[in-house]
Parts: sequence; structure tokens; C-alpha cells
Amino acid sequence: MARTNEGGRLAYAELLRVVAMLAVIVLHVSGGWLESLPVGTTDWHALNMWDSLCRWCVPVFVMCSGMFLLDPQKALSWPSLFLRYILRMVTALLFWGAAYRLLYELAAGTLSPASLPRTLYAVILGNTETHLWYLTMTIGLYLLTPLLRAFVRGAKRSDFHWFFLVYALFMLVIPLFLRLRGSQTVALYANRLYLNFTLGFPPLAFVGYYLAGYYLKTYTLGRLAEGLIYVLGIAGGAFTVLGTSLLSRRAGALDVTLYSYLTPNVCAMAVAVFVLFRYVLGLSDERSRRQRAGRLAGCGFGVYLSHVIFLVLLRHFGLATPPIPTAVAVPLLTLVIFLPSFLLSWLIHKIPVVGRYLT
Repeated sequence: MARTNEGGRLAYAELLRVVAMLAVIVLHVSGGWLESLPVGTTDWHALNMWDSLCRWCVPVFVMCSGMFLLDPQKALSWPSLFLRYILRMVTALLFWGAAYRLLYELAAGTLSPASLPRTLYAVILGNTETHLWYLTMTIGLYLLTPLLRAFVRGAKRSDFHWFFLVYALFMLVIPLFLRLRGSQTVALYANRLYLNFTLGFPPLAFVGYYLAGYYLKTYTLGRLAEGLIYVLGIAGGAFTVLGTSLLSRRAGALDVTLYSYLTPNVCAMAVAVFVLFRYVLGLSDERSRRQRAGRLAGCGFGVYLSHVIFLVLLRHFGLATPPIPTAVAVPLLTLVIFLPSFLLSWLIHKIPVVGRYLT
């Protein structure tokens, strides 16, 4: 039976962020390793499973943002939006974008006094570490937030259902169908409706997840709907694992079509994980539990930003692919990366004034 205990609601949100943070690290540990292996080996299948089953992490991060920022009961003025949220993303993008480029120059032995201005110029032009795409996408979502909050204030539950139907069809289902099979007729009509173009680029592509976070936090699901979501989530995970294996065998190399965050299978997993924490794993209102999860989640953004530093260092020293079974290696490397990332995030966060803008 679905429950809406307020303490549990806070606990599940914090716990969900912590688990999603760990899942991101698993994704990056397994993804880089997976690309270096021949398709079809035992280790390849194990890494494909790790990667596939953690694909929900980024959509869930977006949903966690939406569940709070789109709530009409939360006061959010224009100055607060820009100074507290957008400025934080811009500052973090400049700082971490420059930090990664300087790290690569240090590793290559080319670091010099001219590196800093050259690096900042490159970052301003958009040349940043791959995982920092999330920051620019989030800035776009923040810019859309006042409009989306206006929609939320006036929308009925059925209005959300209609939006999710249109979003799923034109953003998730049809694009995947066209990539897997192709159809000139479907592509023609999708293009003429312009919906696939309108929703086809971040941040608009992630608006569905953003709104879903608020919807799933606000509205209570019936037992049948909750069960169906779990079934679809399990099916989405299985489809990602098996489908990626099949497509990769046909291509003779890793095919990441089903790894996309904008596919029905990944969406099903993300919604199922969110609902699982909302109704099953987040019911405790024990204060100490919320505080522990809150401390971990408070450094989660910093861990996301900094964890690639330690992954780069492991690769630089040849330790990113240890000669042990991948079933053990992936969680072990995740822990090895998480601990220093958390410590670094915690230390930076303690810097007066600027620390909260960098982590």
C-alpha cells in the first residue's frame, strides 16, 4: 500500500540521491572498461549488465530536481533562481571544466603558466569534460522552471497524463523505433508535427523527467499502477541488457542505442526506481537515518563533479581494469572512487562563500 509519510518522503529523497550518485560512478567505471573489450566475452557481458542496470541514474537526478523546484508551495523568486541555482551551475561548470583540462595537461607534462588562460578560454567555448554536459542541461531546465511551475499550478492530473503520453511517444518511442528499424513514413509525419524537433535537444528533452519527479512526489499511485511500474522497470532493465548484447553482436562492436537516457527502457527503469524509493525504501522517519542520508546527499553533486578525477588517475596508473572478475571489480572500483570523491567534495564545500557554488 502506498504511503505518504512526510518524514519518509524526506528520507527517500535523500537516500535516492545517494544511490543515484553511486550508480553514476558504476556507469563510468563499467562504460570505459566495456569499450575496450571484445563483444561477447564473459567480462563484456558482466560489464554490459552493470552499465545497463545503472542507466536510470541521470534521469533520477533530474526527477529529484523537479520534485522540489516545481512544487508551487516552494517559494522561488527570480533572484533566487539566478543567484542560488543558475549561478551555482555556471560557477561549477567554469571551475570543474578548467580543473579537468589542467589535470590532463599536468598528466601530459604540458602544464605551464599559459595553461590557465588557455584553459578558461576553451571552457568558455564549451570544451569541457564529457560528464559536465549535465550542468548545461540543468541550466536550461532552470531557465524553463518558471514556465513549468506555471503549468504545474494550473494543471490537473489528467493534464500531466496527456503530457507524459505525448512526451513518451515523440521523445522516447518514435526516435528509438526510427533508430532500430527506420521508416520514412513515420519520420516524415514526426518531422511535420515538429514535436520531435522541439523535444529533441536538452534541456527540453529532459522536461519529461523533470515533471515526472514532481508528479510522482505529489500524486499517490494505486497498488495496481505501482505494481505495473515495477514490472515495466524490470522489463526495461532486461531489454537494455539483452538488447544491447544483440545489437552489439550484429554490429561487431558496442552498440549504445539502448543506453540512451531518452529511450522507453531507461525511462521505465528510472520511474520504477523512483517509485520503489518513494513507496518501499523511504518509509522510515527516523531522524538519525535522515541526517546520515542528508549528509551523504549534500555532497552528491560534488561527488558527481569530481569523481572522474579519480577515474582518470586510475586509468593513468593502469589500475582502472584490475585483473579480477568484473563482478567484484566494478563495485570495488566504485568504492575506491567514491571515498576520495566524497572527501574532496566535503572539503571544497567547507570553503567559505564559494564552496557551495563548486559542489
